Amino acid sequence: MTIVSDVESHAPLPAIRRIGFADLRMALQSGLADFRDIPSYAVFLCLFYPVAGLLIGGFLLSYDIAPLLFPLAAGFALIGPFAAIGLYELSRRRELGMDSSWEHAFDVFRSPARWSILELGMLMLAIFFAWLLVAQWLYADTVGRLEPRSAGAFFRDVFTTSAGWRIIVWGNLVGLVFAVVSMCISVISFPLLLDRNVSAAAAILTSVRAVTENPKAMAAWGLIVAAALVAGSIPFLLGLAVVMPVLGHATWHLYRRVIGA
Repeated sequence: MTIVSDVESHAPLPAIRRIGFADLRMALQSGLADFRDIPSYAVFLCLFYPVAGLLIGGFLLSYDIAPLLFPLAAGFALIGPFAAIGLYELSRRRELGMDSSWEHAFDVFRSPARWSILELGMLMLAIFFAWLLVAQWLYADTVGRLEPRSAGAFFRDVFTTSAGWRIIVWGNLVGLVFAVVSMCISVISFPLLLDRNVSAAAAILTSVRAVTENPKAMAAWGLIVAAALVAGSIPFLLGLAVVMPVLGHATWHLYRRVIGA
């Protein structure tokens, strides 16, 4: 079934609101308020981010993992919207004045749109693995030719050779493309699937429309997310235990400002 026919078989696509920078600020403030109200639950849901980061860092003594350290860390942003689905549910319940204890994060598995959520999640995972493959190819075509003998040698080659600067420039440019595609697909789609029983195709098209109709605001949101993830990653990724839940809650409120109740 094509995307067009799949969408046509469901309800009309939601209307998109125009938003501005004030809406982004309000979404972040609301996300922070959610985090303050249910901090332990949010940290519990996102604990695997810093744990995974520490495990990755532990392999630095092995050269094989070093070239993929940055792509793996950057890839968190690609799968983050899928991983944060439980946070959207907690924010939704808090918004409605319902019990928002941590076990309700798993109510998404009983959602009428759970299969559409899983379908879209698999797409985001495919994008994540595609990014890793491209990053590995870039590495092999640049720094990989230098054949360093250790993790330390790898980092020296990245920052002190022309091949290293090529992988920095091209890696960031290609990573930007993946980030933009990921954002267009997922920034609104996962909250929409949780809030309304629509198809994955309808959710994706709505998310793309939200970005194209609010390009400046959504570009600013992408920069905010990127800056927050960098800040949270500096102390061995431990800061992501706070950054990820706040961003997750804030994304729900961003959805509300773009789509409405």
